[in-house]
Amino acid sequence: MRTACVITLLAFVLHAVAAEDGDALIDSIFNRASQTHRPASLENTTLGKTGSHALPRARMTAIAPNPQMTTGSRWGWCSALPRNSRGEIQIRQTTATEFKTEVSEKIFSEAQDLMPGGVSSPVRAFKSVGGSPIVFDRVKGAYAWDVDGNKYIDYVGTWGPAIVGHADDDVIAALTAQMAKGTSFGAPCSLENELAKMVIDAVPSVDMVRFCNSGTEACMGMVRLVRAYTKREKVIKFEGCYHGHADAFLVQAGSGVATLGLPDSPGVPAGATSTTLCAQYNNLESVEALLKENEVAAVILEPVVGNSGFIPPTKEFLVGLRELTTKYGALLVFDEVMTGFRIAYGGAQEHFGVTPDVTTMGKVIGGGLPVGAYGGKKEIMKMVAPAGPMYQAGTLSGNPLAMTAGIETMKKLKEPGTYEYLDKITGKLINGILAAGKEAGHAVTGGHISGMFGFFFCEGPVTCFADATKSDTQKFAKWHRMMLERGVYLAPSQYEAGFTSLAHTEEDIEKTIAVAKEVFKQL
Repeated sequence: MRTACVITLLAFVLHAVAAEDGDALIDSIFNRASQTHRPASLENTTLGKTGSHALPRARMTAIAPNPQMTTGSRWGWCSALPRNSRGEIQIRQTTATEFKTEVSEKIFSEAQDLMPGGVSSPVRAFKSVGGSPIVFDRVKGAYAWDVDGNKYIDYVGTWGPAIVGHADDDVIAALTAQMAKGTSFGAPCSLENELAKMVIDAVPSVDMVRFCNSGTEACMGMVRLVRAYTKREKVIKFEGCYHGHADAFLVQAGSGVATLGLPDSPGVPAGATSTTLCAQYNNLESVEALLKENEVAAVILEPVVGNSGFIPPTKEFLVGLRELTTKYGALLVFDEVMTGFRIAYGGAQEHFGVTPDVTTMGKVIGGGLPVGAYGGKKEIMKMVAPAGPMYQAGTLSGNPLAMTAGIETMKKLKEPGTYEYLDKITGKLINGILAAGKEAGHAVTGGHISGMFGFFFCEGPVTCFADATKSDTQKFAKWHRMMLERGVYLAPSQYEAGFTSLAHTEEDIEKTIAVAKEVFKQL
């Protein structure tokens, strides 16, 4: 029966290839496979139902093969199409024994002679997890394919922006239309107004917004703004919170107590960080001690830490910061580059009900294109040139492509049920991973908020960076590689959060949990 199924399907695959029609391929498979084999096994990933076409067209596109691949590798994913007892097609996933990295290794080897460390951003080099990084070829929906033809369920999502899924059809269509009109103007365009209105309507703290090109750039503008507005120089940040690579934020935290910052990178002069103070996350006493002894312009934090792994705040901590900054005349700044439009449409400030004075944003509001933004109350934002004396500028700021991708992405996020779905699948994912780890005898702890998650190899709870450093990073590195070899792509660092998207299906989550169980048992 299996052989007959494969022969029948190959005939229709070849017919679709000849027509160069991906949709015809999917339709042929869905319509004909039901006439052959129907096993009861539920071991592999469910992708759709016969006749009813329960898998949406966007999902079908997400699993379509790469036209640029060779014939041999192009159709490897559909070598057999068994069905479960409900008549659902199941696609066999990549296993560790099929995992190949020869092409990735060749490209990365060459890259190391061309770029520092072979990458354009350090974490991509896999230094903290070992082994050579994989080199991506393309992405679609919840999936990524590397240059060796391996397919992955992706939980990095280009580090957060791909919340509606990679290469969303509607976003791509809007970008294609805009590209015909121009990619950069260096002049005002109406798209800036449209995205600005959406951000202002969504984010409680924002009455006015300035667009730029990255989260780092947004934080650079923000710290200059809070100093200009308050006429104070010192700022408080938190151990383990990342606000881009500007000199003032590259600070080595003290050993569990608030301390004056020291440069954390060669090339950063001591003077650049002498006005940066460090406190402990989720510790109000450490913050007030600094506020009492210093005239502070602003207290700046990730409202949910994502750059030391996933570390949520307590509601009392955020409420306390709001009260303390008001009491001592400092501004409260939420760096929502990661959490903005990710954990709620209005960001962490909507989720927790605590409104800062200034907010930085990025990632999601660019829909996968380079973007950053900072905003706040009008009386503060009117300090920014040309309305005021605080200078900040950018050649590509507010460029029409980033604005277009952001607008289309945010339209989708505003649809009913969006964040409920993200919370549902992400909760199922992290709870399944934690249960699998504990069942296999490992010390694990973690959690999620909406479409953002993370876990550590330690008993927990993890409430600050000092707690996060207790995680067994060597075990994480092994776990990461074994998951990668089985088709699950996770952030290549213990100290990075993970992300889900609207393109991830229940079947993707179940597959990931099944792989995690297998890996935990072998770890």
